Amino acid sequence: MSSVRGRGRNLEIAVDRALAAASEELRAQFAERPDFYRGSRAVANLGALEPAAFEIAAFRDVLAEYGIVLDGVTGLESIAGAVAELDLAYLGTAQATEVAALPRQRHQREVRLSDEARSLIADFAGARADMVRRRQSPPASAGPATAVASAGVAIPQPPRPVPVGISTLYHRGTLRGGQALHNLGNLVVIGDVNPGAELVASGDIVVFGALRGVAHAGAQGDRGARVIALELAPTQLRIATVIATSGSDRVKRGPEHASIVDERIVVVPFAEADLRKETIV
Repeated sequence: MSSVRGRGRNLEIAVDRALAAASEELRAQFAERPDFYRGSRAVANLGALEPAAFEIAAFRDVLAEYGIVLDGVTGLESIAGAVAELDLAYLGTAQATEVAALPRQRHQREVRLSDEARSLIADFAGARADMVRRRQSPPASAGPATAVASAGVAIPQPPRPVPVGISTLYHRGTLRGGQALHNLGNLVVIGDVNPGAELVASGDIVVFGALRGVAHAGAQGDRGARVIALELAPTQLRIATVIATSGSDRVKRGPEHASIVDERIVVVPFAEADLRKETIV
């Protein structure tokens, strides 16, 4: 089965069958959430396949239907010519676990933060570190750390899971109406998010600026995700499956923090937020 994984700031699409069959399989997957990967860039790992240029082009077109830009291909050296015909990058024969994220060019521009934003940088850094610790911690056990059998022999405890790193996408600059940022992990924007712009993340969303567009944190069901912004005035705010709309008459209180409390989204001043709260399940 073909798979889609996050690799740094890009997606890696591993294909284990003919491209035509893989394309239909991926189309069915993407159709369930057609906008989730929109705006992403991807690398295709074709393994031992040897498709012609027109087959790779058709595969690229399927990804484009869902807003995914194919930047490069890994696979056998025999497909390097076909890849070059399509102006794609041939990245060698690396295995799925060895594919490196393509460098993303950034516009060199000066970004100036307000005094209020600079004063919060240390606080947000601590919050992100707490998020990592909170999500890597195993669930609390209802019993003692080590149970003892009636014969006096200690019962071995199950192995602890290996922590998995959390991807965080950083974006500098203003997002205008019609623009979107999606990430399988956390999302940090240094700039304003204007009405009509969209942020979607499977983890937390942090905006060093005004959030006036649509924000969806915990998009894969993480009810412990948070949305934090220097000015929180979204047209729609969503965490996991809980949705809230911002009232135009709501009093703005500077930097704010939104999270799920008792099955609804609650917004509080950032200084009053409980950043140590356990993940909601």
